[in-house]
Amino acid sequence: MHRVLTAWIASGALALTASLVVIVIDRLFPPPALGERSVVVTDARGQMFRAFPVEDGRWRLAADLDAIDPAFISALIAIEDERFHQHRGVDPLAAVRAAINALRAGEIVSGASTLTMQTARLLEPRPQRNLGSKLMESWRALQLERRYSKDEILETYLTLTPYGGNLEGVTAASWAWFGHAPDRLTPAQIALLIALPQAPEARRPDLRPDNARQGRARILDRLARGGQLAADIAQESRNDPIPVRHDFPAMAWHASDALRVSANGDAPWIVSTLDFALQADAERLVRAAAETAGADVQIALLVVENDTRAVRAAVGSAGRDRAGGWIDLTDRPRSPGSTLKPFIYGMAFDDGLAAPHTRITDAPRRFDSYMPENFDRVFRGEVTIAQALQHSLNVPAVETLDAVGASRFAAGLRFAGASPAIADRAETETGLAIALGGAGLTVRDLATLYAGLANEGEVRPLVWTQSGIDSQAPGMQILSAESAGEILSILRGAPQPDGRAPARLTSEAPAIAFKTGTSWGYRDAWAAGIGAGHTVIVWVGRADARPRTGQTGREAALPILFDVFDLLPRDAAERENRDAWRLEQTTPDALQRFRRNPAPEILFPPHETEVWMENDGRGFVLAGRGESALSWFVDGEPVALNAAGEPLWHPGGPGFYAVRAVDRSGRSSLSSVRVVTPDG
Repeated sequence: MHRVLTAWIASGALALTASLVVIVIDRLFPPPALGERSVVVTDARGQMFRAFPVEDGRWRLAADLDAIDPAFISALIAIEDERFHQHRGVDPLAAVRAAINALRAGEIVSGASTLTMQTARLLEPRPQRNLGSKLMESWRALQLERRYSKDEILETYLTLTPYGGNLEGVTAASWAWFGHAPDRLTPAQIALLIALPQAPEARRPDLRPDNARQGRARILDRLARGGQLAADIAQESRNDPIPVRHDFPAMAWHASDALRVSANGDAPWIVSTLDFALQADAERLVRAAAETAGADVQIALLVVENDTRAVRAAVGSAGRDRAGGWIDLTDRPRSPGSTLKPFIYGMAFDDGLAAPHTRITDAPRRFDSYMPENFDRVFRGEVTIAQALQHSLNVPAVETLDAVGASRFAAGLRFAGASPAIADRAETETGLAIALGGAGLTVRDLATLYAGLANEGEVRPLVWTQSGIDSQAPGMQILSAESAGEILSILRGAPQPDGRAPARLTSEAPAIAFKTGTSWGYRDAWAAGIGAGHTVIVWVGRADARPRTGQTGREAALPILFDVFDLLPRDAAERENRDAWRLEQTTPDALQRFRRNPAPEILFPPHETEVWMENDGRGFVLAGRGESALSWFVDGEPVALNAAGEPLWHPGGPGFYAVRAVDRSGRSSLSSVRVVTPDG
């Protein structure tokens, strides 16, 4: 009895030790993880815009059982591993059956590898096929079964299995050979997708169609014999043509690439906010418009849903086969022309400087050394602010910006998320010229600003992914809700483009509040519009910024803008009275005429004078007056205060300098001076 007990304890200890050794080995040498997978960008309904190959150029699209035809899964298991859901990675019955079949035939006629073992081989390829590699595959299969569910193992297999050339996985194979996702497959397609991994290069449909046809026929016969497919359907499917290779989808080229980069490899599937149908229509529209405009013309546009700030269509160029087409032109700073004027007037409304019916003079005027003129070089005399905005008059816009403060206006744009690219200069033109396009902005910047205008002046970042809709960043109020509403009403009353009937005369057309812009030298043509619950921004020009003489925003971009709005859903409930601003004619007496607060006055040094400086290092005390305390800058650099609190300027030597005084509201004045010393 003692010996039996001792033997029992010894055998138990040996089994426990063996188990512990197996566990330790399993922990120390886990199976390889699934490697890099292709990034796929889709819309909310799963329709693919673009897929990206992995680093070695292979298309390896992640498999999702919920997105694969169940008939294919059933047929695959029936052919490759009918006991897949019963075994634990290694199937002893299959091994015995394979051995018996080999003995009867005198050669190997069927393998014993389970789908789990094949998955292990795909995860850890080995150069030689021998008993050692088979044992390792079996061990890895047992490890996989301990760690993952059957569905996870099957998805890994269907992600890695080869389909010829640079194709891996059933999803990539379905897109490449059939031109669509594997969610709906014919019997012939199912049979081909099962036959290809058995001999991926020997049965490649594009290189060896006869072999592919024979392999498919064998699978169809086996499915018919096994009862998975009716015999007549199997026979009919044998006659289906062998497919040719299809290109992967390449829509939303630039936006998809930007989403892939921002995701930083965190997820193989990126669900964008883009709408597949609208994106396709927008790309066709842009392509046709560019071909009509000229061989080297490019067009970029964004469509943003106002409520969510979700980007519903993004076209970075009219085509990669056109000059500059590889550049995402929605993300390149260009001169915005007059498209910022609505925000200048909106800030003036907020500041109590003006109202829609405030009268302002459109006449030649000099602002320091800057003298703007209207685009048509015609001045209209006394007009209202509303008329000045609707007809995009330049002098009233510059005068209003001078009153608002160019520095304050630029700061407001930056706080709103639009980053105007302003040259690092000190001259006045850099400030007030912002009103007429003197600061570079992107299509995305303008979309952000105009979507904010559509949302009662509250600006938020654009949203590019479905997950981002539910986690929006806090907004920034660039205009009050009242001022934003007044600006929109004014823009709805702007003259319609040629060939377009006013919205109030049509039963279905949305009331569009729009603004156009043309940069200096006709380099950029813009149109920005709000209506039908969306904001649309259109840019037209050359990628290398060469002029297009005579092509204005109204002529080149506005027709495209209205064509895009024609693509959007019509909702009569969203229609508004485009003439509402005319109904409110009461204007306070203080706002009957535009009266700007005066800019600071520089007393010393006077403008365009020469100043003598001795070589004693004493410097100059700058002097000026304004309605608030002044800050001083010389060539863009702040001037420090002396012990008495006065701005003390020490010129670096003889030469020309730009001295600027800025008050707390951002209004400024410039004095250009020349410093002369005994040395020259």
